[in-house]
Amino acid sequence: MKLRGIAAALDLVVRAAPDKLDTEVTGGYASDLLSCVLAKAQKGNLWITLQAHPNIVAVASLLELAGIVVTEGRELDPGTVEKATEKGVPIFTTPHATFTIVSELAKLGVAGVD
Repeated sequence: MKLRGIAAALDLVVRAAPDKLDTEVTGGYASDLLSCVLAKAQKGNLWITLQAHPNIVAVASLLELAGIVVTEGRELDPGTVEKATEKGVPIFTTPHATFTIVSELAKLGVAGVD
């Protein structure tokens, strides 16, 4: 499934890199610990997190993730949006909890990382 379809289905707000919405999502990973994401997330995954600081962009870029969903209405640091735009990393926001978003992604057929 592509980011565009996921964003529409889950009513996500695109905050950075709207030109990358045709990126194919290979799976999903949810964690708020950067070290866990670095160890387990895989290329093309959609990362679900509460984190909203610029370091999430560095991790997503390094791993070539499809994008990041920041949950629970967290406000992004201004530097996060700037860095994501520069690096071409799509970031979405949602008022919903991480568990809710992960559940909805599973319903859409997005598999998790084992």
